[in-house]
Amino acid sequence: MHSFEVVKATGGREKFKLHKLKQSLRSAGAEPHIIKMVISHLAENNFFRDGTTTKKIYTEAYRFIKKKSKKVASRYKLKESLLEMGPSGYPFEVLISEMFKALDYQTTVGRIVEGKCLSHEVDVIAQDAHSIIMIECKFHNRQDHHSNVTIPLYVHARFQDIAEEWNKIEQLRSKKKKCYVITNTRFTEDAIQYANCKDMVLISWDYPAGQGLKNLLEETQIYPITSISCLSKNEKKQILDKNIVHCQQLIKNEAVLREQDLNNVKIAKVLKEAADICSE
Repeated sequence: MHSFEVVKATGGREKFKLHKLKQSLRSAGAEPHIIKMVISHLAENNFFRDGTTTKKIYTEAYRFIKKKSKKVASRYKLKESLLEMGPSGYPFEVLISEMFKALDYQTTVGRIVEGKCLSHEVDVIAQDAHSIIMIECKFHNRQDHHSNVTIPLYVHARFQDIAEEWNKIEQLRSKKKKCYVITNTRFTEDAIQYANCKDMVLISWDYPAGQGLKNLLEETQIYPITSISCLSKNEKKQILDKNIVHCQQLIKNEAVLREQDLNNVKIAKVLKEAADICSE
């Protein structure tokens, strides 16, 4: 394939990396022959040309895959599905809480916590027998919105205030205190540099490499209900308003679908797609 540059969501340009497209399709569960078909389709329809946007390539790949497998298409759409969880950031906080539950933590969402100097509302607190984690969730509904250094700066200050009080509580004194910031898009380089210096954990869509949000959601099979293609935008919003944020929750709470006045055929279709998305 000839070399060419694509335009990213930020407006910047970079050399197109075919292996990244193949990897994203492979991660979504696409079989080798489907991946070859997608690449051939994109090449034959002139999507591999200088100046095309990454969004155009993604959109056309998704449209093509959806005809072959809704399950693969839904998983391939994961990044877009997270953006669709807004405009409020609360469903994203619940999703992160559910992800940590799947990693064997006990969690609480939106809890008021006393610090040495002030009271703080913490998006998510996760703890197990050995550690307690303060998690700040930064949700963006556009891919080009990145979290800059001011985020870890103020989160770290809040964490230090809270950690001082946690050290006074007998049940928490021996636990390791950790501070996480998790976003569905990306962090700027100075944000990463500061967090590394302060021993904070930053998790973005693809950072740290191999352990980013995408990897964790796939590992725990916590796929947002916005991944389900047969639900309308309004139906997804109403389900999110019930604090049902991922497909496994929806499968266990079929009554939520009946509350939307969906007929039995539509409910069966939704539940099947949700189950397919979560299946190995």
